[in-house]
Amino acid sequence: MAAKRPKISDRQRRAMLVRRHLLAPSARATSVEQVADALVALHATEPATVFLSVAARMTGATPQTVEQALYEDHSLVRMLCMRRTVFVVPKDLAPVVEASTARTVAARERAALIKVLAEQLPYDKAWLSGVEADVITALSELGEADATQIADAVPQLKERITLFPGKPYETRPRISNKVLTVLAAEGRIRRGRPQGTWISAKFRWTLAEPHPQLPADQARLTLARRYLAAFGPVTLDDIKWWTGWNLTDTRTALAGTDAIEVDLGHATGYVLPDDAVLDLPDRADTGAAVSLLPTLDPTAMGWRDRDWYLDPAHVPELFDRNGNICPTLWCDGRIIGGWGQHQDGHIVTHLFTATTDRRIRAAIATEAERLTDFLGDIRIRPHLRTPLVRRLEAASRAD
Repeated sequence: MAAKRPKISDRQRRAMLVRRHLLAPSARATSVEQVADALVALHATEPATVFLSVAARMTGATPQTVEQALYEDHSLVRMLCMRRTVFVVPKDLAPVVEASTARTVAARERAALIKVLAEQLPYDKAWLSGVEADVITALSELGEADATQIADAVPQLKERITLFPGKPYETRPRISNKVLTVLAAEGRIRRGRPQGTWISAKFRWTLAEPHPQLPADQARLTLARRYLAAFGPVTLDDIKWWTGWNLTDTRTALAGTDAIEVDLGHATGYVLPDDAVLDLPDRADTGAAVSLLPTLDPTAMGWRDRDWYLDPAHVPELFDRNGNICPTLWCDGRIIGGWGQHQDGHIVTHLFTATTDRRIRAAIATEAERLTDFLGDIRIRPHLRTPLVRRLEAASRAD
């Protein structure tokens, strides 16, 4: 007879989430690198997300401490990887992410660019290789440069292509962005310090440091283990969605981790054999672990199945059509609302259900003040235009 699978409740999962993802004051990290290690990878589609994800989980965080890790110590690496999304990953994990996910993404990006060049200009692979070599030469001479400066040094980058032809949102951009994206995806160049403030997406570019080349299957196994350790218990679908792998690769990597099956009630989950969640008492946490997490925070985007920490009724308020989430307010491992920034800089919050719990209200006020201090003169405007974001902005303008 097969052994009975351990049952893990939603309450246990949320309690473990608070610990692992540093969502309680007592669990906060003391360095940027510790935050990145705990979460495996920090979403970086919006530059501010990296900074705000760290600020929510680190004691004494400032924008300058995050900038130092990114642009001076280079202990974090910005990559186009899982699900063709830009992430920031710990330096030691970069070779694993490159081999397990980024390599495939880069190949697709290159193929798509070659197809566009052939159809619209037309140029071939040899022409693209020559342009890329010129970009590498230019950056070796310039040291660090933005896209305009690189295009001045390599005029071929000023050629234009048509995106979304015939659509209302048709555009005619230079090919510079496509070429630089491919080079970055292949790890040949990297984004450096942005122009302007730390929330700017106008990055300068520089040559990337090479890292060890790993076999893809070995890298997928390592990444699966890291994901399980940070996010477990997870379902097979969670792993497949988070990594962007196909089903065969997902199953193979999962099997190599020696993960054990657990009963999540509605689905089969997987945890590493020594996962502490297996011994966690199924009881309510007596604390009020409140966090203000940013757009696309890795905790909110860590699982495909989110019902255990988010009431499905609130999904339309928080997510856009592509499944991306806006800034969220968490308490004890569950989303209870959202937040925004007033025009004068202070943080405003919205609770889906009003609470009279003084501990929760005090913790929310404390976190709002902490985030206000971190932002200083910076004003955050999420790119995601969800209903809750629009409502908070309208309320801010009306005050």
